[in-house]
Amino acid sequence: MLVTSTQTYLLLQHKQERHLSFLAALVWQGLPWLFWALMTPAIAWLGRRYPLERRAFPKNVAVHLIASLAMAPGHVAISTLTGRLIGQESYVKASFLEVFSKIISVYLDVELIIYWGILAIVHAAEYHRKYRERALAAAQLETKLVQAELQALKMQLHPHFLFNTLHAIAVLVRKQETQASVRMITGLSELLRMALESAGKQIVPLKQELDFLDRYLEIEKTRFQDRLTVRTDVAAEALDAEIPNLILQPIVENAIRHGIAPRASSGSVTIAARREEDLLVVEVTDDGKGLSESWAGEASEGTGLGNVRARLRQLYPGDHRLSIARRPEGGVLVTVAVPFRPAHAHAHAHARQELRAHG
Repeated sequence: MLVTSTQTYLLLQHKQERHLSFLAALVWQGLPWLFWALMTPAIAWLGRRYPLERRAFPKNVAVHLIASLAMAPGHVAISTLTGRLIGQESYVKASFLEVFSKIISVYLDVELIIYWGILAIVHAAEYHRKYRERALAAAQLETKLVQAELQALKMQLHPHFLFNTLHAIAVLVRKQETQASVRMITGLSELLRMALESAGKQIVPLKQELDFLDRYLEIEKTRFQDRLTVRTDVAAEALDAEIPNLILQPIVENAIRHGIAPRASSGSVTIAARREEDLLVVEVTDDGKGLSESWAGEASEGTGLGNVRARLRQLYPGDHRLSIARRPEGGVLVTVAVPFRPAHAHAHAHARQELRAHG
């Protein structure tokens, strides 16, 4: 605004006999620029509402073209009025409409450039904001993954857990049940090995997640002896589907800890998985004591379920489901639903990214 006002002031000192004051030049050039300043929030809103992206590109370009053509006359009208206001000769001699028509016919392209220039700045700022949000989301996702891995290792290495597991192994050894004791020791080492090998992976095939659960449940069944029964009902087509790494273990652990452990009698946990149209649906049910009367949804979730919910929100924003419900026959049903994607497609996409990264 100051630049154009100064340029106009200096230019007209040499071109006309009646010298123009700097204040008059500032009014003449400054007020029209304020028009575009006032229009910038509207242009920013339109830019976010109708982004120039591949999706709906022709439609959004048309919207912005109409908007730019609608705003241009406003800037020209204010410029014409301020020219007449300061008594600029060429603006006063002719009628408002004549001056307006002449200016807009000559400078329409400039007006459009101003609009599209503001729009470009808005888009640049918006893309930068989205980039920072994606970077932050990725960092948060990595943090949640690390927390889940640490939580699993913490559970496995918990002194009470290890004491019970080693005690069960010792009992088997004293009974000279060598094969069973060796199997338990091998299961414990395999569980720890699998947890460490999967460190850093965000997505794994369901069959790998179930394999990890098998190792975990073998140890839990030894702890509970005949009090814990585990059933599985997994559709064959679901085995190769993608699922977040270590997402089911906290849910199953929760079912055992809060559903089966408090009971004196035996109980069961069922793990089911199937495809429902474009979703992979996994259900974990137990026939334990069920949710307490004080259960208040997310507000009542502990670290394990809270971590599961947060990771699902990060990985599948608006495209997942995690529900916890009482079963009419007793116990709890936890349902996880995520988009159904074959694990090999994820591997191929990762391979393509690696190739692009290496040129």
